[in-house]
Amino acid sequence: MLLAKSIDYNHSEIFGLKAVDLEIKQGEIVGLIGPNGSGKSTFLRLLSRLLTPESGEIVLDGKSIQQVKSIDIAKQLAMLPQMNEHRLDITVRDLIEFGRHPHKNWFDRMNQEDEDIIRWALSLTKLEKYEHRALHSLSGGERQRAWIAMAIAQRPKILLLDEPTTYLDIAHQLEVMELVQTLNREFGMTVVMVLHDINQAAQYSDRLIVMKDGAIEYDGNPQCVLCKNMFQHIFDIDVDIYNDGEKPFFTPKRICVRKDACENAAMCE
Repeated sequence: MLLAKSIDYNHSEIFGLKAVDLEIKQGEIVGLIGPNGSGKSTFLRLLSRLLTPESGEIVLDGKSIQQVKSIDIAKQLAMLPQMNEHRLDITVRDLIEFGRHPHKNWFDRMNQEDEDIIRWALSLTKLEKYEHRALHSLSGGERQRAWIAMAIAQRPKILLLDEPTTYLDIAHQLEVMELVQTLNREFGMTVVMVLHDINQAAQYSDRLIVMKDGAIEYDGNPQCVLCKNMFQHIFDIDVDIYNDGEKPFFTPKRICVRKDACENAAMCE
């Protein structure tokens, strides 16, 4: 559904992505994790065509994304960046209406289908009572749900999220993650998200991609990827791994005294 083929991109003289390959399948929730500066957000922006690779290509639904019109990309793929402008002097409904623009001609007005989709987005994100509130008057969690409502009003097949829970308290983090899971399970949206909370990534993802120094080091289900060797190799820490039901979780113990090469990387591909 979304394919990165031999992607090269130089972010600076000292950092870039080299020969990155990745296939995102329809219906997956994929979590991108890794240390700060590993290339996660850069890679997400390449997938969304906000950045252009120096070589290689991104393929969306069988077509090179560089050959597809922006308005047609917006009908299939929605990107929610890490930081959104919260001082905009618009209402929640005004923001969500922007999500319908890819489906409208320049002078088209909102019709009944648009209205139904806006109401659906408001309902799904539990924002009905905030519809006419100014965006800047909302709490951080409410604003994040409003931005997600705008993104899903595009009715995309693929939703790209860059750290959607950043700066939120734990209750609002879980609220956002449960919403993402609902979009996937009930409405079939494929989701690719960058997360710093590795336990949340493991809990809510079908598949984890671990990046370091601009390369994909691990690719597999959470049960495989969350191993002690991965934490030693990627984060230079020792951890304890636990299993509570279907998904694993970890607690950090200490900085590694020595770095060992990961022996399990091949198993996680």
